[in-house]
Amino acid sequence: MSHRFRPSGVQRAGRPTIGALLLLAVSTLLIASCSGSSGGKTDPAEAISFTPAQGAQQVDPSAPVEVTISDGSLTSVAMTNEQGRAIEGLFTPDRTSWKPNGPLGYGRTYTLLVEGSTDGGPTGVITSTFSTLTPSNQTKAYLTTTGGQPLADGGTYGIGTVVVAHFDEDIPDRAAAEKRLGVTTEPAVEGAWYWLDQRNAHWRPREYYQPGTRVTVTADIYGAELGPGLFGQEDSATTFTIGPAHIAIADDNTKQIEVFENGTLVRTMPTSMGQGGTETIGGTTLSFWTQRGIYTVMDKSNPVIMDSSTYGLPINSRLGYRETIGWATRISTDGIYVHALDATIWAQGNTNVSHGCLNLSTENASWFFNWVLPGDIVEVRNTGGEPLEVWQNGDWGLPWDQWLAGSALR
Repeated sequence: MSHRFRPSGVQRAGRPTIGALLLLAVSTLLIASCSGSSGGKTDPAEAISFTPAQGAQQVDPSAPVEVTISDGSLTSVAMTNEQGRAIEGLFTPDRTSWKPNGPLGYGRTYTLLVEGSTDGGPTGVITSTFSTLTPSNQTKAYLTTTGGQPLADGGTYGIGTVVVAHFDEDIPDRAAAEKRLGVTTEPAVEGAWYWLDQRNAHWRPREYYQPGTRVTVTADIYGAELGPGLFGQEDSATTFTIGPAHIAIADDNTKQIEVFENGTLVRTMPTSMGQGGTETIGGTTLSFWTQRGIYTVMDKSNPVIMDSSTYGLPINSRLGYRETIGWATRISTDGIYVHALDATIWAQGNTNVSHGCLNLSTENASWFFNWVLPGDIVEVRNTGGEPLEVWQNGDWGLPWDQWLAGSALR
């Protein structure tokens, strides 16, 4: 017969003695006393955070840069580039945040040395370093008229002014570029961008501006990738005002130019326009019509040297020429001017004899030259030949639905 055996001194399971319970309680108190001595406080340095993070690379230089402290305040922030140049910045009033004053540079390495004060004490000097991206190529956007002249900040322009954003590189991602282009007006008008080619985006309102409209144009392209490895070089901006409503209407039926200011006829000028017909030289067909359509004043010069060879007509050919012309107001990209030519006064008002320009007397041409603003409207009616095209400064002749289709965002 077997017997169950219990070794001496071993208590039955689940029934500890009073002595064992007392020993356990004392041990627990000792453990709690040792582990609770720090009070649960965090390291003061952990209260400081950086944007971008420490060690970040290929950072967009126009992206936000910020130092913040979650407990207490920042006592000092020093930011330098790899050459040791200090980057100025500003604290918030409560000194819980610091930001640099402006965008950073491409291909730079920046170091931040930060100190703060928290409820747990000073943080000591905390260091963070990051680097910005290096573009393989950059492009600048020039804000100009259709004549290529800079839109002067504070300038006055005509009711038909077309804003041009001219890039000095081909833009592979036109949608990305267009998102960075902006036009605001006071009062507000409906308008849109139209890409003439890979380097030129044009903006115009649906209808002519009202006199007195204030127009602000921006190209916030710095830091933006506009194609593989192609980034914006710098931002551009300008503000201008629309002047009186100037509209000149040249009608081939009457061979007169009627000039209106704010709807009132202020002058009527006899003119001689393009004689018509074409001529093919070296495989290129040249037209001698004054193309019908809505032009705008591009620029003006007194005098200007007109040379037929610049558009493919040799000077020594039957219709070739090279001469100095006064009071010349340019209205097309391919050389159509409103200008003085007293030699054709006999034809002005009755016969078209020019190569396409609108001839006036010196008296009328000088008056018109001094009266017009860049962006004023010159409308040519009832002439033969082909109508004016967009690339020739015919932006206003394009139907609005077709203009909208020229946006990269539609």
